[in-house]
Amino acid sequence: MRKISFEELVYKLRKVKFGKFDLIFAIGKGGITLGGLIQHILDIPMEIIWLNFRDEDHKVIHKKPILIKEFKEIKNKKILLVDDVSRTGSTLRKAKSLLKGNEIKTFVFNGKADYNIINSKECVKLPWN
Repeated sequence: MRKISFEELVYKLRKVKFGKFDLIFAIGKGGITLGGLIQHILDIPMEIIWLNFRDEDHKVIHKKPILIKEFKEIKNKKILLVDDVSRTGSTLRKAKSLLKGNEIKTFVFNGKADYNIINSKECVKLPWN
């Protein structure tokens, strides 16, 4: 498993050509730190959408991602949806369905999304893990 340093992560985030967004929705809890870093780079507000699909050891604990906390409904915004990793895409799909009525683009550190740093089956340890 490769470990990425905080400095390398910030460097890579600054290289991403993000479009214009009104706000970030970070998927709690994996997307919160990345969302905060991107929020600092883009200087836009951030909200959190709390979904749960896996446990702390990344084992699936629900048949599909579930909403575990209510969130403020927002419409007609350009949203960047952020998570750390996307393997199946189910968490991103669930979040997008909950945020319908908005233009949504996705970002993950590792996996398939509109924006990413890598798309590798290899696990990469982020600085805070």
